[in-house]
Amino acid sequence: MVERESSQAGFKMSRRFLLVGLTGGIGTGKSTVSRMFRDLGSLIIDADLLAREVVEPGEPAYEKIVAEFGKRILEPDGRIDRRKLGALVFGDEAKRKRLEALTHPEIRSRYAGILKELTVQRFDGIVIFDAALLVETGRAKSLDCLVVVYADEATQRERLMLRDDISAEETMQKIRSQVPLSEKVRQAHYVVDNSGTREETERRVREVHQALLADLKTYQASLT
Repeated sequence: MVERESSQAGFKMSRRFLLVGLTGGIGTGKSTVSRMFRDLGSLIIDADLLAREVVEPGEPAYEKIVAEFGKRILEPDGRIDRRKLGALVFGDEAKRKRLEALTHPEIRSRYAGILKELTVQRFDGIVIFDAALLVETGRAKSLDCLVVVYADEATQRERLMLRDDISAEETMQKIRSQVPLSEKVRQAHYVVDNSGTREETERRVREVHQALLADLKTYQASLT
């Protein structure tokens, strides 16, 4: 396991769990791999779930987002339609940055609260932070190690077209809008190739999980 230089020393010394980042590219099947790690006993912190929670009515970010982007982004029940909001900011860097400025502080606060609670509870297993933008935001550097889910471009394209019911052109726009998957792989400690069968992916996830358990032992030994 490679130690991340920007780990916070005080927090690191007080926690006993291994903090692992899980990321990938659009259409690589990161959510599927995340569930496999959960089934093997890892504790998952889902960034997308946190993002959904912070924009619920009554949350601090909700009113700010509605004031910024208007009521056209709301569903009939008053909740924010995340698909409409996503379409509104996609391809518009200024709007995307305004949205991130409203949501990211709240997401970070919830994430920090979960880590603090796990530290207080003396949790001593593997904690996986499942997030799409770990490399883009630089957050990967604050983690003990990084797992990247990979799929070849043809597989990404096929999955995305099927999932979102969009054209090949729109699909490629979404893929090309992200940091190249090759860059994420370059920064990874472990790579899960999800281009093949489910059985092949499960086999690789089990291999990586065993490696993470070994990393956890090494990490905990360094605390004594």
